Amino acid sequence: MKFLITGHSGFIGQHLVKRLAGDNEIHLLENDLRDYDAVKNEVISANPDIIIHLAARTEVEKSFYEQITFSEINYVGTVNLIEAAREVSNLKNFVFASTVEVYGWQPISDLIRDGVETEIPCFDEETVANPNAPYAVAKYACEKYLEYAHRSYGFPYTIIRQTNAYGRKDNDFFVTEQIIMQMLKNPDEINLGYDKPFRSFIYIDDLMDAWETVIRNSDKCVGQLFCLGPNDPIRISDYVDMIAKKIGWTGKVNWNTKPARPGEIYLLNTSNEKITRMTGWEPKVSLSDGLDKTIEFWKKHLNV
Repeated sequence: MKFLITGHSGFIGQHLVKRLAGDNEIHLLENDLRDYDAVKNEVISANPDIIIHLAARTEVEKSFYEQITFSEINYVGTVNLIEAAREVSNLKNFVFASTVEVYGWQPISDLIRDGVETEIPCFDEETVANPNAPYAVAKYACEKYLEYAHRSYGFPYTIIRQTNAYGRKDNDFFVTEQIIMQMLKNPDEINLGYDKPFRSFIYIDDLMDAWETVIRNSDKCVGQLFCLGPNDPIRISDYVDMIAKKIGWTGKVNWNTKPARPGEIYLLNTSNEKITRMTGWEPKVSLSDGLDKTIEFWKKHLNV
């Protein structure tokens, strides 16, 4: 198989390139996605069987302050890539990395924000999306563009709505690694944002298995949208407590010390029922085991 991969230097891209290396021919996109002519020439030259589109600005918090850049890279760049890919006659699939952030605001979000005890629901592929961050708006727009291209031109695509992934080894910006890193470096106190939101988390090995399953089963997955789950939401304050117990950290958490995000989302939780039913994939690494592996890495990395 011939693959063209964007975003190969990112968290997912680094792992996926290793997974697909070997007998496959892999082309790593070099040109800026915002340069349509350059992207088109590179895509046509690579002539891939499958395009894996991972490249994006993914720091949701920063998207509130860099709206134009996020829109240009994440939406316009994706449209450029799709239009270039339409020139590939033998293209079997265009696999797109979307996000559970597209669910955005849901009525239950206000209840959770206000501290009302309520049953925590699970979103799936049929849940109405209400993206509420520039990052999420751009990702949802890409989903709609792929659906349009499929209806109008028979363009093959699969959309993967990823949940919060963890297991990073070179980036402590995102929530799991940031909590771990702060606790390991600061025995007395750490600074975090909101404590009330619920999130579900997927370990990088499970995420890679999901991507590889979709890629290897393109015949089943073309034209499909998949959530990955797992349906295992945890409140951020409880998540912090869980990590603290594993590390043995007994310091103080200073909550709400980061700038408030406009329209903060208080619940993101999805089901993997559809992808499991269609492909057999399901998450295998428990949250506890995944955290153990991530903590162990950061301990060695920080020489703690």
